[in-house]
Amino acid sequence: MIRFAQLGAGRIGRMHARNLAAHSRAELVGIYDVDSAASAEAAGATGSRAFDSVDALLGDGSIDAVLIATSTDTHCELIERSARAGKAVLCEKPIHLDIRRVDECAEVVKSTGARVQIGFNRRFDPSHAALGQAAASGEIGSLELAVITSRDPAPPPLDYLRVSGGLFRDMMIHDFDIARFLFGQEPVEVSAMGGVLVDPAIGEIGDVDSATVTMRMSSGAMCQINCSRRCAYGYDQRIEMFGEKGMLISANPALTNLQRYSATATGAGERLHHFFIERYAESYVREIDAFIDAVEGGHAPSPSFEDGRRALMLADAALESAKSGRTIRIQP
Repeated sequence: MIRFAQLGAGRIGRMHARNLAAHSRAELVGIYDVDSAASAEAAGATGSRAFDSVDALLGDGSIDAVLIATSTDTHCELIERSARAGKAVLCEKPIHLDIRRVDECAEVVKSTGARVQIGFNRRFDPSHAALGQAAASGEIGSLELAVITSRDPAPPPLDYLRVSGGLFRDMMIHDFDIARFLFGQEPVEVSAMGGVLVDPAIGEIGDVDSATVTMRMSSGAMCQINCSRRCAYGYDQRIEMFGEKGMLISANPALTNLQRYSATATGAGERLHHFFIERYAESYVREIDAFIDAVEGGHAPSPSFEDGRRALMLADAALESAKSGRTIRIQP
Protein backbone atom coordinates (compact mmCIF):
# COMPACT_ATOMS: atom_id res chain seq x y z
CA MET A 1 0.00 0.00 0.00
CA ILE A 2 1.51 3.32 -1.14
CA ARG A 3 0.54 6.32 0.98
CA PHE A 4 -0.08 9.36 -1.24
CA ALA A 5 -0.55 13.04 -0.68
CA GLN A 6 -1.74 15.37 -3.40
CA LEU A 7 -0.86 18.94 -4.30
CA GLY A 8 -3.64 20.68 -6.21
CA ALA A 9 -7.41 20.32 -5.99
CA GLY A 10 -8.65 21.88 -9.24
CA ARG A 11 -10.58 20.04 -11.94
CA ILE A 12 -7.93 17.45 -12.76
CA GLY A 13 -6.81 17.34 -9.14
CA ARG A 14 -10.27 16.33 -7.97
CA MET A 15 -10.28 13.53 -10.55
CA HIS A 16 -6.88 12.28 -9.39
CA ALA A 17 -7.98 12.43 -5.76
CA ARG A 18 -11.03 10.28 -6.50
CA ASN A 19 -8.86 7.75 -8.31
CA LEU A 20 -6.34 7.57 -5.48
CA ALA A 21 -9.04 7.24 -2.83
CA ALA A 22 -10.64 4.36 -4.75
CA HIS A 23 -7.40 2.55 -5.63
CA SER A 24 -6.83 -0.83 -3.96
CA ARG A 25 -3.07 -0.28 -3.63
CA ALA A 26 -3.11 3.39 -2.63
CA GLU A 27 -4.12 5.37 0.41
CA LEU A 28 -4.79 9.09 -0.02
CA VAL A 29 -3.52 10.67 3.19
CA GLY A 30 -4.26 14.29 2.40
CA ILE A 31 -4.48 17.19 -0.04
CA TYR A 32 -3.13 20.72 -0.18
CA ASP A 33 -4.27 23.53 -2.46
CA VAL A 34 -3.57 27.26 -2.25
CA ASP A 35 -7.35 27.60 -2.08
CA SER A 36 -8.10 26.20 1.38
CA ALA A 37 -11.77 25.75 0.54
CA ALA A 38 -10.81 23.55 -2.43
CA SER A 39 -8.50 21.51 -0.18
CA ALA A 40 -11.25 21.03 2.37
CA GLU A 41 -13.82 20.06 -0.24
CA ALA A 42 -11.55 17.52 -1.96
CA ALA A 43 -10.40 16.07 1.35
CA GLY A 44 -13.98 15.74 2.56
CA ALA A 45 -15.04 14.01 -0.65
CA THR A 46 -12.22 11.45 -0.38
CA GLY A 47 -12.08 10.90 3.38
CA SER A 48 -8.59 12.37 3.63
CA ARG A 49 -6.97 15.31 5.41
CA ALA A 50 -6.70 18.92 4.22
CA PHE A 51 -3.11 20.08 4.83
CA ASP A 52 -2.56 23.76 5.54
CA SER A 53 0.82 24.05 3.79
CA VAL A 54 3.20 22.30 1.42
CA ASP A 55 5.75 22.08 4.24
CA ALA A 56 3.29 20.26 6.47
CA LEU A 57 2.44 17.81 3.72
CA LEU A 58 6.04 17.07 2.75
CA GLY A 59 7.05 16.89 6.39
CA ASP A 60 4.68 13.99 7.06
CA GLY A 61 7.00 10.98 7.25
CA SER A 62 4.17 8.53 6.64
CA ILE A 63 3.73 9.76 3.06
CA ASP A 64 5.51 7.75 0.38
CA ALA A 65 4.51 9.61 -2.77
CA VAL A 66 3.18 12.95 -3.96
CA LEU A 67 0.86 13.53 -6.89
CA ILE A 68 1.33 17.05 -8.28
CA ALA A 69 -1.72 18.54 -10.03
CA THR A 70 -1.05 22.24 -9.54
CA SER A 71 -0.51 24.98 -12.12
CA THR A 72 2.34 24.35 -14.55
CA ASP A 73 4.53 27.18 -13.26
CA THR A 74 4.77 25.44 -9.85
CA HIS A 75 5.69 21.96 -11.08
CA CYS A 76 9.48 22.22 -10.98
CA GLU A 77 9.57 23.75 -7.52
CA LEU A 78 7.21 21.12 -6.13
CA ILE A 79 9.08 18.25 -7.82
CA GLU A 80 12.31 19.52 -6.27
CA ARG A 81 10.83 19.96 -2.81
CA SER A 82 9.17 16.55 -2.94
CA ALA A 83 12.37 14.88 -4.17
CA ARG A 84 14.42 16.46 -1.39
CA ALA A 85 11.81 15.26 1.10
CA GLY A 86 12.35 11.69 -0.10
CA LYS A 87 9.01 11.29 -1.85
CA ALA A 88 8.30 9.57 -5.14
CA VAL A 89 6.54 11.94 -7.55
CA LEU A 90 3.77 11.63 -10.13
CA CYS A 91 3.48 15.04 -11.80
CA GLU A 92 1.02 16.33 -14.36
CA LYS A 93 2.37 17.51 -17.70
CA PRO A 94 4.11 19.68 -18.78
CA ILE A 95 7.02 19.80 -16.35
CA HIS A 96 7.41 23.53 -17.04
CA LEU A 97 7.19 25.94 -19.96
CA ASP A 98 10.90 26.89 -19.85
CA ILE A 99 13.32 24.15 -20.88
CA ARG A 100 16.10 25.81 -18.87
CA ARG A 101 14.04 25.47 -15.70
CA VAL A 102 13.34 21.84 -16.60
CA ASP A 103 17.08 21.20 -16.90
CA GLU A 104 17.66 22.72 -13.44
CA CYS A 105 14.97 20.49 -12.02
CA ALA A 106 16.51 17.47 -13.73
CA GLU A 107 19.71 18.00 -11.76
CA VAL A 108 17.78 17.87 -8.47
CA VAL A 109 15.94 14.73 -9.54
CA LYS A 110 19.25 13.12 -10.48
CA SER A 111 21.08 14.16 -7.30
CA THR A 112 18.31 12.95 -4.99
CA GLY A 113 17.63 9.72 -6.89
CA ALA A 114 13.91 10.49 -6.74
CA ARG A 115 11.50 8.39 -8.76
CA VAL A 116 9.54 10.79 -10.96
CA GLN A 117 6.80 9.92 -13.45
CA ILE A 118 5.24 12.52 -15.76
CA GLY A 119 1.50 12.36 -16.40
CA PHE A 120 1.36 11.45 -20.08
CA ASN A 121 -1.69 9.33 -19.41
CA ARG A 122 -2.49 8.63 -23.06
CA ARG A 123 0.24 5.97 -23.13
CA PHE A 124 -2.02 3.98 -20.80
CA ASP A 125 -5.20 4.24 -22.84
CA PRO A 126 -6.07 0.60 -23.68
CA SER A 127 -6.61 1.27 -27.39
CA HIS A 128 -3.49 3.42 -27.85
CA ALA A 129 -1.41 0.94 -25.83
CA ALA A 130 -2.66 -1.99 -27.92
CA LEU A 131 -1.79 -0.08 -31.09
CA GLY A 132 1.72 0.51 -29.77
CA GLN A 133 2.18 -3.15 -28.85
CA ALA A 134 0.97 -4.30 -32.27
CA ALA A 135 3.29 -1.89 -34.07
CA ALA A 136 6.26 -2.87 -31.89
CA SER A 137 5.62 -6.57 -32.59
CA GLY A 138 6.13 -5.98 -36.30
CA GLU A 139 2.51 -6.66 -37.19
CA ILE A 140 2.54 -4.00 -39.92
CA GLY A 141 6.24 -4.27 -40.72
CA SER A 142 8.42 -1.19 -40.96
CA LEU A 143 6.55 1.92 -39.85
CA GLU A 144 6.26 4.55 -42.56
CA LEU A 145 3.52 7.05 -41.70
CA ALA A 146 1.40 8.03 -38.71
CA VAL A 147 -1.46 10.48 -38.28
CA ILE A 148 -2.41 11.72 -34.80
CA THR A 149 -5.66 13.66 -34.49
CA SER A 150 -6.35 15.62 -31.30
CA ARG A 151 -9.29 18.03 -31.19
CA ASP A 152 -10.89 19.57 -28.11
CA PRO A 153 -14.66 20.19 -27.95
CA ALA A 154 -14.23 23.92 -27.23
CA PRO A 155 -11.47 26.40 -26.36
CA PRO A 156 -10.64 26.89 -22.68
CA PRO A 157 -11.14 30.34 -21.13
CA LEU A 158 -8.81 33.10 -22.32
CA ASP A 159 -7.50 33.56 -18.76
CA TYR A 160 -6.24 29.98 -18.92
CA LEU A 161 -4.82 30.34 -22.43
CA ARG A 162 -2.82 33.42 -21.40
CA VAL A 163 -0.76 31.33 -18.95
CA SER A 164 -0.97 27.90 -20.61
CA GLY A 165 2.13 28.18 -22.77
CA GLY A 166 0.11 27.97 -25.96
CA LEU A 167 -1.34 25.18 -28.06
CA PHE A 168 1.99 23.49 -28.84
CA ARG A 169 3.21 23.32 -25.22
CA ASP A 170 -0.14 22.86 -23.48
CA MET A 171 -2.28 20.75 -25.81
CA MET A 172 -0.07 19.15 -28.45
CA ILE A 173 2.59 18.11 -25.93
CA HIS A 174 0.56 14.93 -25.33
CA ASP A 175 0.79 14.14 -29.03
CA PHE A 176 4.54 14.68 -29.14
CA ASP A 177 4.90 12.20 -26.30
CA ILE A 178 2.61 9.55 -27.80
CA ALA A 179 4.45 9.83 -31.13
CA ARG A 180 7.80 9.10 -29.45
CA PHE A 181 6.17 6.27 -27.49
CA LEU A 182 4.50 4.61 -30.48
CA PHE A 183 7.46 4.86 -32.85
CA GLY A 184 10.03 3.95 -30.21
CA GLN A 185 12.40 6.48 -31.75
CA GLU A 186 13.18 10.16 -31.71
CA PRO A 187 12.04 12.83 -34.18
CA VAL A 188 14.91 14.50 -36.01
CA GLU A 189 12.98 17.25 -37.86
CA VAL A 190 9.90 19.26 -36.97
CA SER A 191 7.84 21.48 -39.29
CA ALA A 192 4.72 23.28 -38.07
CA MET A 193 1.97 25.64 -39.14
CA GLY A 194 -0.52 27.35 -36.86
CA GLY A 195 -3.56 29.51 -37.45
CA VAL A 196 -6.44 31.29 -35.78
CA LEU A 197 -9.53 29.68 -37.29
CA VAL A 198 -11.77 29.34 -34.24
CA ASP A 199 -11.66 32.51 -32.16
CA PRO A 200 -9.90 35.79 -33.08
CA ALA A 201 -9.43 36.53 -29.37
CA ILE A 202 -7.00 33.60 -29.16
CA GLY A 203 -4.85 35.22 -31.83
CA GLU A 204 -4.99 38.54 -30.00
CA ILE A 205 -3.21 36.99 -27.01
CA GLY A 206 -0.49 35.59 -29.28
CA ASP A 207 -1.66 31.98 -29.49
CA VAL A 208 -3.13 29.75 -32.23
CA ASP A 209 -6.21 27.56 -32.05
CA SER A 210 -5.48 25.24 -34.98
CA ALA A 211 -2.18 23.63 -35.94
CA THR A 212 -0.49 20.90 -37.91
CA VAL A 213 2.96 19.45 -37.31
CA THR A 214 4.98 17.07 -39.45
CA MET A 215 7.90 15.22 -37.90
CA ARG A 216 10.53 13.06 -39.55
CA MET A 217 11.59 10.23 -37.24
CA SER A 218 15.13 8.87 -36.97
CA SER A 219 14.22 5.94 -39.27
CA GLY A 220 12.91 8.30 -41.95
CA ALA A 221 9.27 7.54 -41.15
CA MET A 222 6.94 10.54 -40.90
CA CYS A 223 4.31 11.55 -38.36
CA GLN A 224 1.63 14.18 -38.88
CA ILE A 225 -0.23 15.73 -35.91
CA ASN A 226 -3.32 17.89 -36.29
CA CYS A 227 -4.91 19.79 -33.41
CA SER A 228 -7.90 22.07 -33.01
CA ARG A 229 -9.35 23.86 -30.01
CA ARG A 230 -12.90 23.27 -31.30
CA CYS A 231 -14.71 20.15 -32.44
CA ALA A 232 -18.48 20.28 -32.96
CA TYR A 233 -18.98 16.53 -32.57
CA GLY A 234 -17.09 15.97 -29.30
CA TYR A 235 -13.57 15.09 -28.16
CA ASP A 236 -11.80 13.66 -31.22
CA GLN A 237 -8.82 11.43 -30.40
CA ARG A 238 -7.56 9.09 -33.14
CA ILE A 239 -4.23 7.56 -34.13
CA GLU A 240 -3.42 5.84 -37.42
CA MET A 241 -0.14 3.99 -38.03
CA PHE A 242 0.72 2.78 -41.52
CA GLY A 243 3.47 0.35 -42.46
CA GLU A 244 4.70 -1.91 -45.22
CA LYS A 245 2.29 -4.71 -44.25
CA GLY A 246 -0.82 -2.81 -43.29
CA MET A 247 -2.39 -0.24 -41.01
CA LEU A 248 -3.41 0.07 -37.35
CA ILE A 249 -6.02 2.52 -36.08
CA SER A 250 -6.88 3.50 -32.52
CA ALA A 251 -10.34 4.97 -33.04
CA ASN A 252 -12.63 7.13 -30.93
CA PRO A 253 -14.70 5.26 -28.36
CA ALA A 254 -18.34 6.35 -28.53
CA LEU A 255 -20.59 6.77 -25.49
CA THR A 256 -22.24 3.45 -26.36
CA ASN A 257 -21.99 0.79 -29.06
CA LEU A 258 -25.56 1.40 -30.14
CA GLN A 259 -26.18 1.34 -33.88
CA ARG A 260 -29.37 2.62 -35.50
CA TYR A 261 -30.89 1.49 -38.77
CA SER A 262 -33.85 3.34 -40.26
CA ALA A 263 -35.10 4.91 -43.47
CA THR A 264 -32.89 7.95 -42.87
CA ALA A 265 -29.73 6.54 -41.27
CA THR A 266 -27.72 3.38 -40.85
CA GLY A 267 -24.88 2.47 -38.52
CA ALA A 268 -23.43 4.12 -35.47
CA GLY A 269 -24.68 7.58 -34.65
CA GLU A 270 -23.58 7.92 -31.04
CA ARG A 271 -21.79 11.02 -29.82
CA LEU A 272 -18.18 10.96 -28.68
CA HIS A 273 -17.11 11.56 -25.12
CA HIS A 274 -17.25 15.22 -24.14
CA PHE A 275 -13.65 15.78 -22.98
CA PHE A 276 -10.45 14.28 -21.64
CA ILE A 277 -11.55 13.20 -18.15
CA GLU A 278 -14.36 11.09 -19.60
CA ARG A 279 -12.46 9.88 -22.70
CA TYR A 280 -9.30 8.89 -20.87
CA ALA A 281 -10.82 7.80 -17.55
CA GLU A 282 -9.26 4.34 -17.60
CA SER A 283 -5.85 5.66 -18.63
CA TYR A 284 -5.65 7.86 -15.53
CA VAL A 285 -6.19 4.82 -13.32
CA ARG A 286 -3.66 2.79 -15.29
CA GLU A 287 -1.00 5.49 -14.95
CA ILE A 288 -1.38 5.23 -11.16
CA ASP A 289 -1.05 1.44 -11.48
CA ALA A 290 2.22 1.89 -13.39
CA PHE A 291 3.54 4.42 -10.88
CA ILE A 292 2.77 2.15 -7.91
CA ASP A 293 4.42 -0.78 -9.72
CA ALA A 294 7.58 1.32 -10.12
CA VAL A 295 7.63 2.50 -6.51
CA GLU A 296 6.94 -0.94 -5.09
CA GLY A 297 9.28 -2.66 -7.53
CA GLY A 298 12.10 -0.16 -7.11
CA HIS A 299 12.46 0.55 -10.83
CA ALA A 300 12.38 3.78 -12.83
CA PRO A 301 8.87 5.04 -13.62
CA SER A 302 7.72 5.62 -17.19
CA PRO A 303 6.93 8.10 -18.70
CA SER A 304 10.10 9.44 -17.14
CA PHE A 305 11.26 12.95 -16.35
CA GLU A 306 13.35 12.79 -19.55
CA ASP A 307 10.24 11.87 -21.52
CA GLY A 308 8.66 15.08 -20.22
CA ARG A 309 11.75 17.05 -21.17
CA ARG A 310 11.85 15.61 -24.70
CA ALA A 311 8.17 16.40 -25.29
CA LEU A 312 8.75 20.02 -24.27
CA MET A 313 11.74 20.23 -26.63
CA LEU A 314 9.51 19.13 -29.49
CA ALA A 315 6.82 21.62 -28.51
CA ASP A 316 9.41 24.40 -28.48
CA ALA A 317 10.68 23.31 -31.89
CA ALA A 318 7.15 23.28 -33.31
CA LEU A 319 6.49 26.78 -31.97
CA GLU A 320 9.76 28.02 -33.48
CA SER A 321 8.88 26.42 -36.82
CA ALA A 322 5.37 27.89 -36.86
CA LYS A 323 6.75 31.37 -36.19
CA SER A 324 9.69 31.20 -38.58
CA GLY A 325 8.36 29.02 -41.39
CA ARG A 326 11.48 26.88 -41.17
CA THR A 327 11.96 23.17 -40.52
CA ILE A 328 13.73 22.73 -37.18
CA ARG A 329 16.39 20.09 -36.67
CA ILE A 330 16.23 18.35 -33.30
CA GLN A 331 19.49 17.86 -31.46
CA PRO A 332 20.13 14.29 -30.24
